[in-house]
Amino acid sequence: MTYSVALNFEDGVTRFINCHPGETVLDSAYRHQINLPMDCSDGVCGTCKCACSDGEYELGDDYIDEALTDDEKEKRLVLTCQMVPESDCVLEIPVASGSCKTGMQSSTARVQSATALSATSFELKVELEKGIDFLPGQYVNIRVPDSNEQVRAYSFTSLPGSNEAGFLIRNVKDGLMSSWLQDKAAAGVELQLTGPLGVFYLRKVERPVLMLAGGTGLAPFLSMLATLRQNGCSQPVHLIYGVTQDADLVCIEQLETFAKEIDGFTFKTVVADTGSEHPRKGYVTQHMEDAPLSSGDVDIYLCGPPPMVDAVVNFLEQEGIKPNSFHYERFTPSVSKEAAAS
Repeated sequence: MTYSVALNFEDGVTRFINCHPGETVLDSAYRHQINLPMDCSDGVCGTCKCACSDGEYELGDDYIDEALTDDEKEKRLVLTCQMVPESDCVLEIPVASGSCKTGMQSSTARVQSATALSATSFELKVELEKGIDFLPGQYVNIRVPDSNEQVRAYSFTSLPGSNEAGFLIRNVKDGLMSSWLQDKAAAGVELQLTGPLGVFYLRKVERPVLMLAGGTGLAPFLSMLATLRQNGCSQPVHLIYGVTQDADLVCIEQLETFAKEIDGFTFKTVVADTGSEHPRKGYVTQHMEDAPLSSGDVDIYLCGPPPMVDAVVNFLEQEGIKPNSFHYERFTPSVSKEAAAS
């Protein structure tokens, strides 16, 4: 049995390697032609030190304290020359991917469909020549056809590894990708993808989870929920999905299906337009009554436009809420995604 190990480099690039039984991460990386930092490969220098953010592993005793202290070990720091995975793992590599003689993967896809879900959003579905491994919540850059090599970043809505992928794309007036989707997209058209990228992804669910989505910021949560449905979840998960107008609410049937098929998953929708007849008007921060916030033992994931992200950050500070972890991604049209995690 092999284990999949995601290597998250500090420039946002993610590469996946497969470790054989008893094989160290360092040896596996070299087998995949990825030169992770190292000097000694014997657990002496500490050059290969990094953090394991998810997964189980064995370190053994063949390293010295100066290379990895007990305190560092408690914080899940590891030496890749000693680490032998015992499950799928995620590693945070503290150097850029180019320093390890690797970089973003390139993939070819063909359009299956491009559907206008509302006046403000499209759903793009593609067939991949080969499934892309990614962490649920991550994104790829898609090269816009006939655009002089310009790219746009979009989060997956689909499961990792599948030969089919989906994206929820905001319809921006005169936007490069929006115009192409509306006027030129057709089944069979070839697209070039690079990635996966990003530090906004679903961590191991060990406590209640609160998901906050704004507009097409719902996209990464659809991938996360699809993963939870596939793998199972023993913790309560609550999603608050906010939009500007009633017509902006999309994928509701999909969320209702998740609510039926994922134990403990609930969601609510919120519309900002004061003239809306929606039962919940305003902003997501005004509808937190069902959110598992009281004890702070909660992991919060937030994806939406910058004003929404800033409003939620300010709300948590004003309310004195300090979650166990807070992961967020903000986006603006035609601009690269910006993500942070703590």
